Parts: sequence; structure tokens; C-alpha cells
Amino acid sequence: MQADSKKVLNRLKTVRGQIDGIIRMVEEDQYCVDISNQILASQALLKSTNKLILHAHLQHCLKTSFSEEGEKQEKIDELQAIIDKIMK
Repeated sequence: MQADSKKVLNRLKTVRGQIDGIIRMVEEDQYCVDISNQILASQALLKSTNKLILHAHLQHCLKTSFSEEGEKQEKIDELQAIIDKIMK
């Protein structure tokens, strides 16, 4: 992975902490809107982390594959598949 691993790991660990907090909120029967807001915050952090990883992929992996003719279409197909998933 070409993205800043330290930054990615920190973000993912933060999300893990948020999820643990959400689980506690549900177990403690806290206010639904508060729980929902925490879920939205976790989703936003996951999305921004995914964006960081995909930007690095475009700048490094994809750029490198374009110099190697055989991998070009495969990498384009991979990127199209992930864009399709994001757009759902």
C-alpha cells in the first residue's frame, strides 16, 4: 500500500474506538439520535480514509501500471469496480 500507513492505521483505530463507543451507547440504551450521529461520524472517517488510500493508489499503483502495457486494462477494471461500489 502506497498510502501513509501510519495515518491510515490511526484513522482506522479511531473508527474502531468510535464503534466500541457506539456499542456501549446501544447497550446503555442511549438516545437514538446520539447513536445515529456517532454512526455518521464513523462512516465519514471511513470514507475519508478510503479516499486517502484511493488517492495514493492513483498516484502510485495506477501510474506504475500504465508503464507496463499488460497490467493497464486490469488496473482500469479494478478502479472501475471500486468506483461502482462507491456510487451505490
